[in-house]
Amino acid sequence: MQVILGVIFHFIGGFASGSFYIPYKKVKGWAWESYWIIGGLFSWLIVPPLAAWLTIPNFTAIIRETNNSTIGLAYLFGVLWGIGGLTYGLGVRYLGVSLGSSIILGLCMVFGAIIPSVYYDFFPKEGKDTFSMMAGSDWGMTVLAGLAVCIIGIIICGRAGVMKEKQLSTTTDPHGMAAKTEYKFGLGLLVSIVSGVLSACFNFGLEAGKPMADAANEIWKVANPGEGNFLYRNNVTYVVVLWGGLTTNFIWCMILNARNKTFGDYANKKTPLLANYIFAALAGTTWFLQFFFYGMGESKMGNGASSWILHMAFIILVANMWGLVLKEWKGVDKKTINTIIAGIIVIIASVLLVGYGNSLKK
Repeated sequence: MQVILGVIFHFIGGFASGSFYIPYKKVKGWAWESYWIIGGLFSWLIVPPLAAWLTIPNFTAIIRETNNSTIGLAYLFGVLWGIGGLTYGLGVRYLGVSLGSSIILGLCMVFGAIIPSVYYDFFPKEGKDTFSMMAGSDWGMTVLAGLAVCIIGIIICGRAGVMKEKQLSTTTDPHGMAAKTEYKFGLGLLVSIVSGVLSACFNFGLEAGKPMADAANEIWKVANPGEGNFLYRNNVTYVVVLWGGLTTNFIWCMILNARNKTFGDYANKKTPLLANYIFAALAGTTWFLQFFFYGMGESKMGNGASSWILHMAFIILVANMWGLVLKEWKGVDKKTINTIIAGIIVIIASVLLVGYGNSLKK
């Protein structure tokens, strides 16, 4: 039952991540950097501490009492994760939407799932799964098989996207926005690798900030004996990691505002200002909900490879399904539609494999 609840929570989180961009489509007359940072203020600065305040009594005391090295490392990984997200656009620019997205998401999934377990092989810590443990157990091999199947699904979806790009005169990124491509394979591959590795740093940030989550968990268990792990323990860790993401994105958006002369967007009365702020805030809040529910899923399954793989798989799955629902594949031939559907089915199969592997561990 714990595993089933974990999968459900990860699905809700993946649905939020795969859907957050929809309110952005309602923003009118603003440049990307303007609505992105307004939404980001909710994603990274306003909603995370609000969620922590609602779920973890005295969460600020936990942060204050955490040693500086833990805070600094969690923040640093947040900064690196933010860079990974920003370089995503360059990967798409130089490789095309589908190939760039496939490489970045695939690398993000692999590195985010595997590197922490490899790290704990060299620096063992009680309660942490190592790669050796996974490779030497039935449950671990099943989870790794699920990872491999999901990567195959990403490749199939990427192939469908390449077919789509050849058939349509305009292309859109995974958020449904128009995308400009300038094909340069070597440069694009390098940028995509950098983006994929750095995007996985969010999971590293959660690992680095684990002492804060553990502290929240212990406080809750003392107050609620015999009720298992605290469902919202990661909410305190998100506050610090997302400070890092805010730093990176805020600096870049301000640079773009200055370069593109778009500072006026925030007070431009020729645009529907109130609606723009509301939709940007809604998008940013929805984006944060992915990690709110990720933390709930992690409390049921553990913050190991299983949680990260499920998180990424559901994001990819939901984003591709939204593409079908919103008719972003309208105008392509039947073979292309069948290819994207096949990719979605393979990703669903990977979710079932990972969930089954985690049930074997339990």
